[in-house]
This record gives sequence, C-alpha cells and structure tokens, in this order.
Amino acid sequence: MMAKAKPIPQLDIHASNHKNACIIIKTRLDEMYSWDACVDNPDRIEDLHNLRIAAKRLRYTLEMFETILPEQNTSLRKEVEQIQEELGALHDSDVMTALLQLSLSSQDSESSHEDAQPTTSQRSLTEKIAFPPTLLSCILDPAVAPSAQERQGLNLLLTYLHREREEHYTAFRNHWYRLKEQDFRRQVLDMLTD
Repeated sequence: MMAKAKPIPQLDIHASNHKNACIIIKTRLDEMYSWDACVDNPDRIEDLHNLRIAAKRLRYTLEMFETILPEQNTSLRKEVEQIQEELGALHDSDVMTALLQLSLSSQDSESSHEDAQPTTSQRSLTEKIAFPPTLLSCILDPAVAPSAQERQGLNLLLTYLHREREEHYTAFRNHWYRLKEQDFRRQVLDMLTD
C-alpha cells in the first residue's frame, strides 16, 4: 500500500510564503528520509516504491516554491528528480517482472482448467499492481497459453529483467549514498535558512 503524505497542521495562513514553504519542504524531506532503512534491501519493493513517491512529493514541493527559494534549489531539486527517476526505473522493472511471472505461473498452474480463476496469490499481486482489466484477463486466460518457444523467450526476458533491475538498484543505491556523503539533507535545510 502506498504511504500517504504526512499532514502539515503547523502551516500558518498569516505567515510568509517562505516560512510555510520551509515547513512543507522539511516535512517532505523527513518523509523521504523516513524510508532510508529500506535502501540497503533490494527486496523491499513496496518500501522502495514508497521512497520514490516521497521523493516525488519533495521534488514537486521544491518546484512549486522555486520562485521564492535560492538558486541552489535547482541543483537540489535535480538530485531529487534523479532519485525519483532511478526508483521509477526500478519500479518499472518490478512491475514487468511481476507481470511476466504472473503470466508464466498462471499458464503453468491453470492450463488444465477451462474455467480457471486467479489464485489468491495472483489476486493479491494484481491488487498491488494496477493492470488494465483486459490485459489481466489475457494474462490469466489459459486458452492463450504461450507456446514452448514463446515461454523460452519469456523466461529469457525475465532473466534480462532481473539483471536490469539489479543495475537500476545499484545505480539508485550508489546515488543515494553519494548524496548522504555530501550531506544532501543538510544542504536542503541550509538552503531554507538562507
């Protein structure tokens, strides 16, 4: 389940835009860093996706207040955008892998059933990943089972996607740690006090 944005009750309609911007940015920055514990575990797919969403919220917040923030904001925002894009590529790999695994497993387990229904694990997976209903029905339809040659191709694609995911994860993790070494969080906070 996607993490919801943290509410910000301490905003003051009588305060300056800059003061309120600082409060919002600090909250969104804290949200992004609240997912730091998942960075070293590539199997925490949902948490890494939540980190991506938190980065997206921070990025959009920095964009929204760009006109009242120092010039340094542009380079900081670009770093957050890159984190978001790296995690987006990772998430795309996860979705495609899940889609292929779902297709291959549904054909394995349901090819002998005429009126097969999705298994509990397949329903759970599809509830987490929003598939268009027509695509989902095609994937789970045992009447459209791939041939042996197509299955071999799908398995090769799956192997490729696993490698690609590892590359996306490594790129993201290296970038995250580079930002930590540069004390990115402190840079954002310092920008707000300028």
